[in-house]
Amino acid sequence: MVAAGVREITLLGQNVNAYNGHPQGLAGLIWELDRIDGLARIRFTTSHPNDMDEALIEAHGTCDKLMPYLHLPVQSGSDRILKAMNRKHTAEDYLRLIERFRAARPDLHLSGDFIVGFPGETDEDFEDTMEITRAAGFGTAFSFKYSPRPGTPAAEKTAKMVAPEVASERLQRLQARITAQQTALQDSMVGREVSVLFEKPGRMAGQMVGKSEHLHAVHVTADDIAPGQIHRVRITQSAPNSLAGELVTAPSNATVN
Repeated sequence: MVAAGVREITLLGQNVNAYNGHPQGLAGLIWELDRIDGLARIRFTTSHPNDMDEALIEAHGTCDKLMPYLHLPVQSGSDRILKAMNRKHTAEDYLRLIERFRAARPDLHLSGDFIVGFPGETDEDFEDTMEITRAAGFGTAFSFKYSPRPGTPAAEKTAKMVAPEVASERLQRLQARITAQQTALQDSMVGREVSVLFEKPGRMAGQMVGKSEHLHAVHVTADDIAPGQIHRVRITQSAPNSLAGELVTAPSNATVN
C-alpha cells in the first residue's frame, strides 16, 4: 500500500486494542508499521478501555507516526448503568486512563461514544454522563438513544424503559454539550500550526482539503498541492466541522513532513 502511494494507515477492529497477532500486541504492530519508509501516519479505532496496556499508552508519547487522536468509547458516566451494560470499567477508571494517555501525549484529542436512555437510566445517571463529558474533555463524540436489540438482557427490561421523549431530551442536551466542547477546541486551534495530509480538492476553486494530526478537516487555498503531500498550515478560521488555514511555506513538488 505504501509503495502505491498510501501515506496513512488506520488499523480497524471492533476492539482493535485487544489485537494479539503480535507478541507485543497492538503496540508491537504499530512499531512494525513505524519502520516502513514512506508511511507517515498511523491511527487505530475502535478501542476498549479494559484492553489498554502500558505499551500502547507509551507508544502515544514515543512513536512520531502515531497520531495524537484517540477514539475510546465510554458509553455512560454512571457506574450503575455501566454495570447494567456489562461494561467492566467505572467512570473513575476511564478518567484515570485518559490522564495516563495525556501524560504521555499532552496534545491528545479525545473522541468517544455514548448511549443515553439505557433501561433504568435515571436523571442522576444522566447527569453523571454529562459530568464525565466535561471531565474527560471530549473534542468530539458520537451519541445515540438506546434502542432494544433482540436477545440482549436490556431488551427484556421493558418495565425499566426510559420514555422516548425523556431519552430524546437527554440526547439533545448531551449533543449540545459535546458540540460546545468541539467548538471551543476548534476555536483554540486558530493561530496554531498543524501538519496537514492533503487528500482531495475542496468545493471552492483552487482549494484542497486534508486532515490534521488530530483528524480535523482543514481547507487551504493554494496552487500545486497534490493529494498525499503533507504541509505545515497555520489555522486562520474555525467552522462548525472544519478548519481553514494558509500554508506556512510555499508548496513544492516535494512532500514535506
